[in-house]
Amino acid sequence: MSEKLTLARIKRFGQTFELSVDPDKAQQYRKGEITDLREVLLVEDIYTDARKGLRATDETLAKAFQTTEFSKIADAILRKGELQLSSDQRAEERERRRKQLVNMIHVQAVDSTNNLPHPAARIEAALVEANIRLEDHKTVEEQFDGIISKLRPIIPLKIEQKEVTITIPAEYTGKSYQTVKSNSKILKEDWLSNGNWQVRVAVPAGLYPDLIEKINSVTRGEARIEG
Repeated sequence: MSEKLTLARIKRFGQTFELSVDPDKAQQYRKGEITDLREVLLVEDIYTDARKGLRATDETLAKAFQTTEFSKIADAILRKGELQLSSDQRAEERERRRKQLVNMIHVQAVDSTNNLPHPAARIEAALVEANIRLEDHKTVEEQFDGIISKLRPIIPLKIEQKEVTITIPAEYTGKSYQTVKSNSKILKEDWLSNGNWQVRVAVPAGLYPDLIEKINSVTRGEARIEG
């Protein structure tokens, strides 16, 4: 197998289990944005050493996961394991996420002194001055508010927030939770008597359309969204 192989990996009972995955799709799967394993996996096999092509036996799988059902094991590895990227892939991913952060700040925040967007170059310089580094195991959205707080002493920033109440049908709550959590700030949540999840969230106004699109995708348009 290729040295540039991207792996999702988990270790149980002293044994490593690996999947060959598309790194972007794997991240989307972990966030609940896609649910079809076939979109994520490059090969539908579970390995103990993917680069050597060593497949896990049913015996070792049953011991580690209490099942030999492929979909259940693959789901566990993707959700609970870690993504193993090459140094080049990690560098590319860091650069992609940094550009995403700069664009989010440019689009969502304005100069509080004149209500105009900050130029991307000014944002880049402020990130360097504040020594801000994105954490690998959190989405850019999850870190956004904290980064804005760190930048405010350096450049004047203001972000308009939008609050909405979202009601997720019971059958989609498991798939929707991480999507909501990763793309907004949960203010209040309740579980209704019919099993539906009702949550009040705050989100930067400019990110609101993306949040709604993701929720509608996960719930097939059955979520109720109220201002």
